[in-house]
Amino acid sequence: MRIALLTEGGYPYPGGDSAVWCDRLVRGLGGHEFEVYALGRGERQRDGAWPALPDNVRRVRTAPLWGPAPGGDGRRRGHGRRGRRRFAEHFADLAGAVCAGTGGERSAAEADRFASGLHGLADLALEYGGLAAALRSERAVRLLEEACRAPGALRAVRSAAPADLLTVVEQVERALRPLSADWYGARGGGRGPGLAAADVCHAVGSGPGALPGLLAGRLFGTPLVVTEYGVRLREHYLASAAHAVAPDAASAPVRALLASLHGCLAREAYRRAELVTSGNIHARRWQERCGADRGRLRTVHPGMDASELTGIEEDSGQERPDPVLVWVGRIAPARDLVCLLHAFAEVRRAVPGARLLIAERPGGPAAERDPEAAQYLAHCRALAAQLFPDEAADPHSAGDNPVCFARIGDPELPRPADAYAAADLAVLSSVVEGFPVSLVEAMLAGRATVSTDVGAVCEAIGGTGLVVPPRNPRALADACAALLGDPARRARLGAAARARAQELFTAERNVTAFRGVYLELLSRRPQPAGPAAAALPFASPPEAHLPGRWTAPAARSGGRPVRTPGWARTAAAGVPAGPGEGHR
Repeated sequence: MRIALLTEGGYPYPGGDSAVWCDRLVRGLGGHEFEVYALGRGERQRDGAWPALPDNVRRVRTAPLWGPAPGGDGRRRGHGRRGRRRFAEHFADLAGAVCAGTGGERSAAEADRFASGLHGLADLALEYGGLAAALRSERAVRLLEEACRAPGALRAVRSAAPADLLTVVEQVERALRPLSADWYGARGGGRGPGLAAADVCHAVGSGPGALPGLLAGRLFGTPLVVTEYGVRLREHYLASAAHAVAPDAASAPVRALLASLHGCLAREAYRRAELVTSGNIHARRWQERCGADRGRLRTVHPGMDASELTGIEEDSGQERPDPVLVWVGRIAPARDLVCLLHAFAEVRRAVPGARLLIAERPGGPAAERDPEAAQYLAHCRALAAQLFPDEAADPHSAGDNPVCFARIGDPELPRPADAYAAADLAVLSSVVEGFPVSLVEAMLAGRATVSTDVGAVCEAIGGTGLVVPPRNPRALADACAALLGDPARRARLGAAARARAQELFTAERNVTAFRGVYLELLSRRPQPAGPAAAALPFASPPEAHLPGRWTAPAARSGGRPVRTPGWARTAAAGVPAGPGEGHR
């Protein structure tokens, strides 16, 4: 089976979104061929800037969503008055739907209008070799301005200034660059078969990365599956809200137009996909709210490499004078380490010998340059020094702080498994969380957990840990002290957590689920008629043969007689079938 993996800012680039999951999926399905179509988000994601790929990755095609517009200005092959008129019609439909939004009673009509404009622009891009120049032209700016001023437009976009319109048009051109890529084979004018030879398109996200899958489905009938472990539209909303107070923040009309654009793209991807999978029910609710059909939604939990974590010895259930609490993750304000430190101060009053290990998980190059994360880490270190002065056993020894900040990958903490092995209890204190990866790692390590009720936390732990409200240091402290004071209960919860994680969250289970998804999509795809159909494997599976006794010919299909079974004939006539007619 040939699978086209469509990514945006992720695989095969290291440190990208879902890069680890995609690598495990490709390596786990070694019997299938993969072609990766990757959209780069920044300068660090250049061609060839990825490690060695598995042998079943036959080809990698890339296109940048940053920098100046690529070649293909839409002027070749007679792009004249007729082409400009068609572009104006389709771009007006797309801009009108974006300016009207996707909520309220107009949602279905505006979604159809957006789809008409999007696919019309796709046809123009295939016919004229690209639309980069047209999408950045003065005509596009004027059409967008007319849509913003039209009756029924969103109130936030009516005051858009010329500078705002230029910014939005530039972002629209970047988001629609996949329409101008040479990935679509002979019909798209590209090099080689491209997406025309794919059996299944698998888009990691519902944004611009899903556009090649939409075109492949429209041109070649290729089924599309969309997978999201973090809903891209939700991430855009959160990022837009966080940047709204920045000194160089975009204006309100720009934020409203871009949010509507991403919402329209997600809605169209959900509408056209054969299946939409999510990593948890929390993300699934977002997808359904954004227009996904409930009948096409599937929950496939993300898989993790459990080999190192399951090798950790389980909690013995014996009380220790100096128990250790561990927190693992990327340090950011949303993780609310300030709440954790204040809660640990209460824990120390109940269990004087308790210690806290804060294990920072290193991020990608973008996270390394994030000044906000570095500033927040410095603030947490200062707060820990203030709340817990260095303690000394006697007047002649050096003091020691009960809170230890470490970084995974350093010599003293080389692996995440080392952090969980040294701990008695794992803690999560986030106020915003998608799928809690660190919590599942603690479960695989056989550790009891105390976590805040955010995101998919309750779905992940399933009753194998304690859950408290976010931003409540007292509740977090009481739950931690309760488990530290009851070692037998802590051991039982840890054993139950490991059993649940091994059943639901391993990489093997994830790969098996997607193997079934691919086969299901391929079985639904209409097969070509003629001699080519006979050569296809599984073209006539055993399930196609009906039981019963065959009678007179009723019709012909593909040159072969089709006979009606006896049980069907008697049932159609209203006569009950006898023991020799259709009963086996």
